[in-house]
Amino acid sequence: MTRRGRPGYDLESLLAVAVKVFNERGYEATSMEDLSRRLGITKSAIYYHVPSKDELLRLAVDRALDGLFAVAEEARGVAGPAIDRLEFLIRGSIGVLVDRLPFVTLLLRVRGNTKVERAALARRREFDLVVTELVKQAEAEGDVRPDIDPAVTARLLFGTVNSLTEWYRPRGGLGTADLANAVCAVLFDGLRTTA
Repeated sequence: MTRRGRPGYDLESLLAVAVKVFNERGYEATSMEDLSRRLGITKSAIYYHVPSKDELLRLAVDRALDGLFAVAEEARGVAGPAIDRLEFLIRGSIGVLVDRLPFVTLLLRVRGNTKVERAALARRREFDLVVTELVKQAEAEGDVRPDIDPAVTARLLFGTVNSLTEWYRPRGGLGTADLANAVCAVLFDGLRTTA
């Protein structure tokens, strides 16, 4: 017997479509009606999986942030100087960006207009502090220029990584490792002190 109508959605596929629509239209401009039309299901079918549009946003930005914090935790365990841990963190963050591109793109568009957005921004600031601390350690070890404020360096590093959401498309061409190699060559050859 063949099924009639559109197939059902699980939370994962619902979230993928919601993130795509949020990125296209903007979170604020997207209604649950917009999502139900795009999905071809009723709003009540969406509410079966999530209680609100805010919950979809929370799940989406947490997907990006959880990936970044997992890489930061891994970086803590990397042996050697802080500059190596910093490079590991940059490479791993590029991997998260490539693997979770729509989620990271949405995270970077969050402006703090809702409670969920403010919580996401607070977690981003927490991540920025992790990066800044690694830059400070690398500076203290003599591997990073001391004439630039570590917080500025951290923001410039991740500004570069975050800019990938604007132009990088994983289909064909540059793979994750090659992309990470290119970014790290530019960033770290410019950061390392020359003796």
